[in-house]
Amino acid sequence: MRPQSPSSSFTSVAEFDSGNLTLTLIPGLPDDLAALILAFLPYSYHGRLKSICKSWKYFFSSRILHSIRRKHLPFCKRSHLLCIFPHDPSVSSPYLFDPRNLAWCYLPPMPCNPHVYGLCNFTSVSHDSHLYVLGGSLFDTRSFPLDRPSPSSSAFRYDFVTHTWDSLPPMLSPRGSFACAAIPNSGRILVAGGGSRHTMFGAAGSRMSSVEMYDIGRNEWMALDGLPRFRAGCVGFMVGNGDEEKEFWVMGGYGESRTILGVFPVDEIYRDAVVMKLKNGGVGKWRELGDMWEEGERSRLGRIAIVEDINGGSPGIFMLDKNEIFRYDMTSNRWWKETSVPKRAADESSVGFVALDDELHVMALHNAADSTENRRSRRLKRPASLFLQIYHPEKKIWRTLITKPPFQQSLDFKTAVMCTIRL
Repeated sequence: MRPQSPSSSFTSVAEFDSGNLTLTLIPGLPDDLAALILAFLPYSYHGRLKSICKSWKYFFSSRILHSIRRKHLPFCKRSHLLCIFPHDPSVSSPYLFDPRNLAWCYLPPMPCNPHVYGLCNFTSVSHDSHLYVLGGSLFDTRSFPLDRPSPSSSAFRYDFVTHTWDSLPPMLSPRGSFACAAIPNSGRILVAGGGSRHTMFGAAGSRMSSVEMYDIGRNEWMALDGLPRFRAGCVGFMVGNGDEEKEFWVMGGYGESRTILGVFPVDEIYRDAVVMKLKNGGVGKWRELGDMWEEGERSRLGRIAIVEDINGGSPGIFMLDKNEIFRYDMTSNRWWKETSVPKRAADESSVGFVALDDELHVMALHNAADSTENRRSRRLKRPASLFLQIYHPEKKIWRTLITKPPFQQSLDFKTAVMCTIRL
């Protein structure tokens, strides 16, 4: 590989100068070539590599590292990582997982507000080298009654270059359990619908139809045309990567509730989807699609994973419904069975489902308890393994992985929040 000129890789060699002593990255190699070599190492290893020497600590903590990776690594070749929020991120650290290298690293906790606790049902989305945590449902010690959750309008951003959290302007309307997506190549984030439901309660909570857009460059929120009807617990994603025309899809969720025998609240589950067209930087009207499945076919929309098309075409939209994976067909507005998960999870309601590197990852915790263990030894719970069943939609093949997550607390995929990011 031809060495890059210093100007193409570094802004200044002073980046690695400390105490009037020039720090060498790799002895015997020019710093620009050494930086290029180190920049190609998987992102999940960077934290541990900082302890090798002082020069590596400076390099793996610098902005130059990210600029080199963005310039010389194609987007599809960058580390595709999974960010997992096991619990309230202001109390429990989020984690990054690299399935390609089975490596874990933790992120610092989000800034804490001493007046609120129990944050859940927030949404996390990535854009460029930043991770956004928006909204949610929480308990506020300043509100009454104390046991009634309320929606949050807070917005935070984690910068993977500076490794710090920043507080952003709050959303115009507080919300949790909402649809959210970052618009590719535009510096904007869309949020739609939502409500105040908390994971501690299986029903109740408010619903809303408002839609907002966050402009990253201007650092401000702007109100857009609302959804055709109240919708919470929905899923949002983008279709199309072209500069001229994109679409923001909102699927599933629930609306108004009704009661059975006048006592038990039941949600009105939505089987349809709505679409907003985005063209030349502007936003259009909402278009309603019909029901995606027939009455009695399934109770509600399952977990959704999107396999992006790097060429700008339509993405692959997949749903995990119990032990089966379905693919959405836009032409017929129907879900068609794609495959079945080889090994059924013990608790089908607590299964993670994400798309990484063009593959679908079905994740479940697995306790490898030995049948010869006695009751006394079983009381000492051993850390659970994370069992991943990975499906490639193009090759139609399955493979499996097992890793030991570093979580100090239990992980429940029913309440954990996840998103993916390329670094």
